[in-house]
Amino acid sequence: MKLIKHITVILLVLSSTLASAQITFESKVSKKRLGINERLRVDFEMNKDGDNFNPPDFTNFTVVGGPNQAVSYAYANGKRTYSKTYSYFLAPKRQGTFTINQAVIEIDGETYKTTPISVVVTGAVETPKDGNNADYIASENIHLVAEISDDKPFLNEAITVVYKLYVSPDTGVSNWREIDNPKYSDFWSQNIDIRQLKVQNGTYKGEDYRYVVLRKTVLYPQKTGELEIEPLSLDITVEVPTNRRDIFGGRLMQQAHKTVSAGKRTINVKPLPEQGKPTDFTGAVGDFNFKVTTSKSSLNATESLQATVEVSGSGNLKLFQLPKLNLPSSLEVYEPEHAEDVRTNLNGMQGRISDSYTVVPQFKGKYPIPNISFSYFDLKTESYKTINSNEIVIDVLQGPTSQTGNQDITAVGGDKQRVVLNSNQFAFIKTSTNFTSTKPDHFFKSTGFWAALLMPFIAIPMVIVFKKNKDKRDADVFGNKIRKADKLAKKYLSEAKKALGQKEAFYVALEKALHNYLKATVHIETSDLSKDKIQELLHKGSVSQETITGFVAILKNCELARYTPITQVEMEQDYERAAQTISKIDKELK
Repeated sequence: MKLIKHITVILLVLSSTLASAQITFESKVSKKRLGINERLRVDFEMNKDGDNFNPPDFTNFTVVGGPNQAVSYAYANGKRTYSKTYSYFLAPKRQGTFTINQAVIEIDGETYKTTPISVVVTGAVETPKDGNNADYIASENIHLVAEISDDKPFLNEAITVVYKLYVSPDTGVSNWREIDNPKYSDFWSQNIDIRQLKVQNGTYKGEDYRYVVLRKTVLYPQKTGELEIEPLSLDITVEVPTNRRDIFGGRLMQQAHKTVSAGKRTINVKPLPEQGKPTDFTGAVGDFNFKVTTSKSSLNATESLQATVEVSGSGNLKLFQLPKLNLPSSLEVYEPEHAEDVRTNLNGMQGRISDSYTVVPQFKGKYPIPNISFSYFDLKTESYKTINSNEIVIDVLQGPTSQTGNQDITAVGGDKQRVVLNSNQFAFIKTSTNFTSTKPDHFFKSTGFWAALLMPFIAIPMVIVFKKNKDKRDADVFGNKIRKADKLAKKYLSEAKKALGQKEAFYVALEKALHNYLKATVHIETSDLSKDKIQELLHKGSVSQETITGFVAILKNCELARYTPITQVEMEQDYERAAQTISKIDKELK
């Protein structure tokens, strides 16, 4: 009886061992030697379904596709077989010999691992020209094109860049992602949202293609001369037909991964003509209307009205300044409120911008608002045009009379206000005075005498202590370096304040002040002044993420502001934000 039990146990162990031996889990690669411009396919294949699949980390490769799952069933000699595969598509980051590490999965409660595979990545290889090669077919049938409306625009004239992906009728695209986004460093740019991709029919180099518009961008060049538009690059999964057919006679498709680029484009920006340029021209380019309006033409003193300077039409509405309103000096005027109602489409900016002034008259009388002019460059006629507003008279019906006795004020004041005389012109008679003693004071034995006598005895130990501290301070090289950087930060911040109104000088000084402040607080060197390093050091110093984000945003403003128009108000706001952010970092830094 015991013998039978032993035999039964042995048979069970053998059967389980045979069952586990039948389970396979292995990795396969499409090639073990490839160029850096090629793609590698890695398959993890098993003959029984499992759980908790864990792929390797694919160090030294970029995953450009996957994981894709494929399950197949087959019958051979009356036996049913099962296969499940996880597929990844990899792009090598650099040349060298690399290892595809183990993948792990659990099947029937046991853990299985694949065998590592070594892969050699060489330099770039020539693109194969085999008509049966999937990569070659993809390269010949997929094209990314950047169409530019005008490659010779004027300064601040709108141009559009439309990125189209052309696909031949025999191939298809199942997936795509952006690798490199173009940066328009010398342009003001605005992307136009594309809500839904629409496949359209067209031609490419005389052949029939299907295409889809991926991106539309409106650009306003901010510099003259030759400017480059960086390319847009995509990684695309292409469905390529093969010579194999299914049971119904249809062609079977094969996936290939292809990187396509629109290529760099050069724009030759023409300067605006100097001949005939008006003195009040501030950079407006397009087709505009101009007007000055008031909410009231008559009111009482101390009441308020709104005077609005408005420009409407199409052109670079966000890239120039409105003319200032000149008012009589006896009218109290507040800083204008700027408003924008601008939309951007393929034709550029359209809409209106305005400055609204709040005006409060103090005295009774009639106050003229003289006409002001607005000049712009008309692209249709390629000439300058000037529009003048109409003169407006404000009639103040009730209120005190100005001391000048002139109720019809026709002159426009400058920065000075009229002096209003006080009705109480005579000061009140003084009721108090300061009396001095007639008895002479002698210096001998006075407080000053004893202070002068004891001062040298007090000064000697103070000088000794001061000398020791000075020697210790001079020996502290690291501390002196930090104090010097702190002084420089204060110096540049003060220079930035002095340079308000001068865009280049202001942002150069502000950026230097921020960099020197970092040297004084987190001891960072000039060679390490990257945004990632700055964020890392501030985070280690327990500075809040909100404050860090604000500091980095100011640095970005300093970089971008040199290529975009900036107003006096925006410069003052950047200066205040810099001072407030430095104060917050001082409080939070540990």
